[in-house]
Amino acid sequence: QPNIGQEGKDVVWVPTSQALVDKMLDMANVTAKDFIVDLGSGDGRTVITAAKRGAKAMGIEYNPEMVELSKRNAAKEGLADKVRFVKADIFNTDFSKATVVTLFLLPSLNVRLRPTILNMKPGVRVVSNSFDMDDWMPEERATVSEGCTQYCTALFWIVPAKVQGKWKMRRGEFVLTQKYQMLSGAAKIGNVSTAISGGKMT
Repeated sequence: QPNIGQEGKDVVWVPTSQALVDKMLDMANVTAKDFIVDLGSGDGRTVITAAKRGAKAMGIEYNPEMVELSKRNAAKEGLADKVRFVKADIFNTDFSKATVVTLFLLPSLNVRLRPTILNMKPGVRVVSNSFDMDDWMPEERATVSEGCTQYCTALFWIVPAKVQGKWKMRRGEFVLTQKYQMLSGAAKIGNVSTAISGGKMT
């Protein structure tokens, strides 16, 4: 039986409320077509909930006792063959095939993971319980009030395609500068140049 606040490798364990789990998966629009990976999967509830929606789901958890607890919880729900839990370090594990990534980690850990996440396939959806990615601004932020008493905010991002650089058109060119999903730069047609600001990749 885990204890709230028990020490982990990088964070203490605090369960995500079921209400917020549901909200996070709603924000990511998780369906049976998805492969969701939960980084630091704890007691497995996010993975199990995603599997109930038909998604392929995997949890990465460093604590072997929590991994075994997750497997038992999945078996109780009749989902033992629908989910996978691995005892591993999230910083040394390949989760590049995921279409959805969920996490409940400290901001410093989110920032450490950020380069890996930004190198994933464009369009991958990322949802964090409560904590941000520093200056990578979320697409959406939502708070649940019913069924949750602490850590009740979800933040949602979409991995953007990398489009920085010079793009040639038949009659001119775009020169784009990119910071995460935000774009700026200039469009040039003939001798006329127009600034681009507030552009965004989704």
